[in-house]
Amino acid sequence: MTPATVALVTGGTSGLGLAVAERLLSRGVVPVVVGRSEERGKLALDRLGNAAVFVRGDVTGETDIGEALDVAERHGSLRAVVNCAGVPYAAKLVGRAGPHSLDRFVEVVTANLVGTFNVVRLAAERMMANAPIDEERGVIVNTASLAAFDGQVGQAAYAASKGGMVSMTLPLARELAGSLIRVVTVAPGFFETPAVDSVPVEARRELDRDLVHPRRWGNPAEFGALVDHIIGNPMINGETIRIDGAVRMSHGLRRRSP
Repeated sequence: MTPATVALVTGGTSGLGLAVAERLLSRGVVPVVVGRSEERGKLALDRLGNAAVFVRGDVTGETDIGEALDVAERHGSLRAVVNCAGVPYAAKLVGRAGPHSLDRFVEVVTANLVGTFNVVRLAAERMMANAPIDEERGVIVNTASLAAFDGQVGQAAYAASKGGMVSMTLPLARELAGSLIRVVTVAPGFFETPAVDSVPVEARRELDRDLVHPRRWGNPAEFGALVDHIIGNPMINGETIRIDGAVRMSHGLRRRSP
């Protein structure tokens, strides 16, 4: 595909999303990053520079994403959408405080799965109006997790949200094929992002035991490089790609969850 003019990156103010924005910016794409925090948005722009654009918004909001897409189209032709927004969460089905909160389960699935679907449906409509370039109108890349395949104890809500993203990848790719739009999902393993700061030291040590090769956590730039390749390779479509250094998570959480 000819390099995109504009890419909408949700969750683009930190972590994996920011790494994607940096990578795309390095090859001339205008990244429009979407996030809920004005403060993180300003910090992201300090790092990305004046060529990038920040839009405050929630991926679950139709109006928010509609406005973000309007901004993207004002800066050029929307050719790529990368969904990195999401929330981590872990709690046992039955813990010391009782059964898993139903409200929290709904919140996690809404933020991760429903939010991603919301962006995909609204962005796809905009991309359909693009003139084809090198046999396609656009690319949508979603971010799942290795938890979609081998989630640990306590990850029922998170794994369900990410598993749903994997399951909808092929149907979306098949439906949008007629509009010359590709849909791909990436399932990252352990990466050094700000979310890691909330992981207790003991839990991190347990996760480290599952590392294979390389025996380290991933650099977000490596995730960004994969997303960049997907956008540029027209034969990658309808697939979920793991980027995890061969990690297969074990049973998990020995500690009791709240």
